[in-house]
Amino acid sequence: MQKTCQGVWENCLAFIGERINSQSFSTWFSPIVPTKLEASTLTIQVPSHFFYEWLEEHYLGLLHEVIVRNLGPDGKLEYAVVVSESPASSRVLTQHERLTPCKSAQGHPVTLLRPQGSSLNPDYCFSSLVEGPCNQLAKSAAEAVAQRLGTTSFNPLVVYGQVGLGKTHIVQAIGNAVLQTANNVSVLYTSADTFTAQFIDALRNGQAGSFAEGYAEIDLLIVDDIQFLVGKEKTQEIFFHIFNHLHQKRKQIVLTSDAPVRALKGLQDRLLSRFKWGLTADLQKPDFETRVAIIQRKLQTEKTALSTEAVYYIARHVSTNVRELEGVVVSVIAHATLQAQPISQSLIDKVLHSVVDTTGAAHVGVDHIQETVAAYYGIEPELVRGRSRKKLAVVARQVAMYLSKECTDASFKHIGYHFGGRDHSTVLHAVQVVSELCVQNISFKKEIETVQQRIELCR
Repeated sequence: MQKTCQGVWENCLAFIGERINSQSFSTWFSPIVPTKLEASTLTIQVPSHFFYEWLEEHYLGLLHEVIVRNLGPDGKLEYAVVVSESPASSRVLTQHERLTPCKSAQGHPVTLLRPQGSSLNPDYCFSSLVEGPCNQLAKSAAEAVAQRLGTTSFNPLVVYGQVGLGKTHIVQAIGNAVLQTANNVSVLYTSADTFTAQFIDALRNGQAGSFAEGYAEIDLLIVDDIQFLVGKEKTQEIFFHIFNHLHQKRKQIVLTSDAPVRALKGLQDRLLSRFKWGLTADLQKPDFETRVAIIQRKLQTEKTALSTEAVYYIARHVSTNVRELEGVVVSVIAHATLQAQPISQSLIDKVLHSVVDTTGAAHVGVDHIQETVAAYYGIEPELVRGRSRKKLAVVARQVAMYLSKECTDASFKHIGYHFGGRDHSTVLHAVQVVSELCVQNISFKKEIETVQQRIELCR
């Protein structure tokens, strides 16, 4: 009986289906269409060049085995990648070529699973960033990347530092600068948490290939908090291939982390090695002069004046965190405005007491509350601080806002600042919601008490 390409491929699929899980089979083999069988060479049509590279990277051995089983020791497999509306325009790959992936195996447009828009905060720009010895290298590198996108040796650019030192501000400033000066450039800012959540959704819907294609078209990809990829093997795999694809096309990749690359235990070695290809720039705690400049810039933005002595006083007492420094200024202004009183030393002391320890005792801050709540609910702190609308993230965020009000003297505006710059009314609403739930639901109230006890252990 003469073999047909369809019959041979069906035999191949039956063999493959017994050796990989159903999700992988659905994602990477169901979309394939056999198109031709000549002698011992089977040609299969795949949706894109990225799809082809993924098969070669992950299933080369399996494909070789199944072809030999069905076509003998001389059996060969060739790939056809569709690059336009007409199936006749498929190119046969006998070696790696640079092709533009844009159509599915049936010639229909692929739905690219990429968030719409850049997701950048327009307030994060280079002009609003106070430069000092603590961030000089990172800022200079970021400006160079923005001016010569993808052509510097800073690819990837990795910016790392502790919470609140301005990593997100610097990397988003790159994106905003590029959008202001370049035409037809695609920019995307995302967090590692958001990237992971999108990938999981794509896997669940059998659209991992489309997900990867969406990211593979970006000119400037900025990924915040890359340390949250630790332990997520499948997500690391897809990110590895997206990284390779973008880097080979001389697209720019910018990453942030809370630790230097060498300290990111739990990431695949091949990812770590690629993160070291470019420049790693660290952010240090701001020195006194830089802190003073940050306070003065914030006062200018808020259109408020403080005496030099008051500015110096705040700068001396908040020394570790830019976010806390700006938060103190915002909170001082808010207290004075709401209470219709001038900014006095006692008011500043009251606000400082809610943020830093002025007596030597341990103090609970909003950041610690966010991290404790996130740990209790089993999610990442960035989901609590961010704008995810997933039910668990929303609940955790409202609880964190409520406990920030309960466990600190911070104002609603100050708390909102720590939750992505939200308005004080949002914090007030969260406090009211949680308060009402505590009255209505005894088990929920016990949850809140448990989390509060964990927070209080820090005092």
